[in-house]
Amino acid sequence: MSAVLVLAAGLILMALGYFVYSKFIAEKIFRLDPDFRTPAHELEDGVDFVPTNKYVLWGHHFTSVAGAAPIVGPAIAVIWGWAPAFLWVVFGTIFFAGVHDAGAIWASVRNKARSVGSLTGDVVGKRARSIFMIVIFLLLLMVNAVFAVVIANLMMSFPSAVVPVWGAIIVALVIGQLIYRRKIGLITVSVVGVAALYGLILLGPSVPVQMPAEVAGMSGNAVWILLLFLYAGVASVLPVWMLLQPRDYINGLQLFVGLLILYAAIVLLNPSMIAPMFNDNVPAGTPSILPLLFVTIACGAISGFHGLVSSGTTSKQLNRETDARFVGYFGAVGEGMLALAAILVASAGFATLADWETMYSAFGQGGVTAFVQGGAYIISNAMGVSDVLAATMLTVMAALFAGTTMDTGLRLQRYIFQEWGDIYNIEWMKKGLPATILAIASCLLLAFGAGGADGSGGMLIWPLFGTTNQLLAGLTLLVITVMLVHLRRPIRYTLVPLCFVLVMTVIALVLQVRTFYEQGNYFLLVLDLVVLVASILVAMECASALKRHRAIAAQEQP
Repeated sequence: MSAVLVLAAGLILMALGYFVYSKFIAEKIFRLDPDFRTPAHELEDGVDFVPTNKYVLWGHHFTSVAGAAPIVGPAIAVIWGWAPAFLWVVFGTIFFAGVHDAGAIWASVRNKARSVGSLTGDVVGKRARSIFMIVIFLLLLMVNAVFAVVIANLMMSFPSAVVPVWGAIIVALVIGQLIYRRKIGLITVSVVGVAALYGLILLGPSVPVQMPAEVAGMSGNAVWILLLFLYAGVASVLPVWMLLQPRDYINGLQLFVGLLILYAAIVLLNPSMIAPMFNDNVPAGTPSILPLLFVTIACGAISGFHGLVSSGTTSKQLNRETDARFVGYFGAVGEGMLALAAILVASAGFATLADWETMYSAFGQGGVTAFVQGGAYIISNAMGVSDVLAATMLTVMAALFAGTTMDTGLRLQRYIFQEWGDIYNIEWMKKGLPATILAIASCLLLAFGAGGADGSGGMLIWPLFGTTNQLLAGLTLLVITVMLVHLRRPIRYTLVPLCFVLVMTVIALVLQVRTFYEQGNYFLLVLDLVVLVASILVAMECASALKRHRAIAAQEQP
């Protein structure tokens, strides 16, 4: 089948989702109010609470939620065939992710911009809040530790991407000053910023930066990981307008332009989908498509991490409540478009089926490598650019997506420690700097304590990312659903995704228990059991909370 037809079908369906379905959800279910005074205005402090232009905020939100996962997950899942991955990404984006993300922003904005974990204590109960906070901490630990490893590996493998990746930070600092200090128009700043980023990408192959294999007794990867956490720590305590917002905004534009280039190359080349539509000959050891498809592709269809960003940073910057539709739902659509691109290049970016089968010789293969190689093949053949330049552009895309997510993830982890300080009345933990140090220390402890001198320890718990992520999505949908019950509004639009996600997560966790046991991987086995128990407790809390709140709503009804 033509990749262009698949691309067109995906984009048309997602466009209908945004212009039709999201409008219905925003107006009839969440009933977003343009006159509601958002926490960004009510609690404005110039650091975390900053009223923000919705386009700038969309850039922050989109690049924060769209890390490496919507590339890695879909590019792995095509091993079952491209059609199942395509259907889950497209319809998951429309009916699951968009509602989840916009709903998390709305729920947080209506509660002083509190995180969804904190809200759980009021909406569901203190026991559920405790479970939620543990799940959130584990997920953030996975995201921050693993994305640092992913970026470090990319910079070691593609030295031409180092200058563009780090240069983007300088561009962002300048952009922040131009927008907030010099009051330069957004269009002018956007054009200059995107031009600067693509100028760096063009420059990258000419000035490759290769980290030595060993520096002061540490591997090159380890040095990059330490530098990344040092940067992320500084970024997490700076005012959001200074670095986080402008970096995410201008990266969002650059990444969106990159997606358009990739889509244009697909249209020009019109490659065939080399991968099978449904793969009946998967390699030995590949798990069942049901339910693993729905946790392998988390980001790009629905992701609990989005709820953390929506309620952790985005809700603190929302200028008008009605902006939640554009920022939240369209942010999910943007990630869906990235996941769609990953499916297309991982399925059509190979010369022959034999080449594709070589890449996908075992479950877990593909990922970023398939995205970069497949995308570079399509771009270079369609537009006549060199393979090195095309690969540099796609590597920078992947690294910047992962980097902006890591920035936000570390800030969110700092919030978690501060919220624990509030809950357990630990005064020093409530402060920003100690909480940031704890966040960095926990990630480095996992990266280096569990993985040795190369800092790859974070990868050990990555197999649990999908299930933990989806469990968190279920918890977020639970909070939104209970709020809708309180307001006597229809709940089926959040309840159906909630039930689906929890059922698939529990089944996947049970299957993983057996897998980890057979592999003798007792570290992951214990963690899997912890998440499984949390899933079951959450399901029980779901039923109890919904029953209780529906009874209260019925009694209050005149």
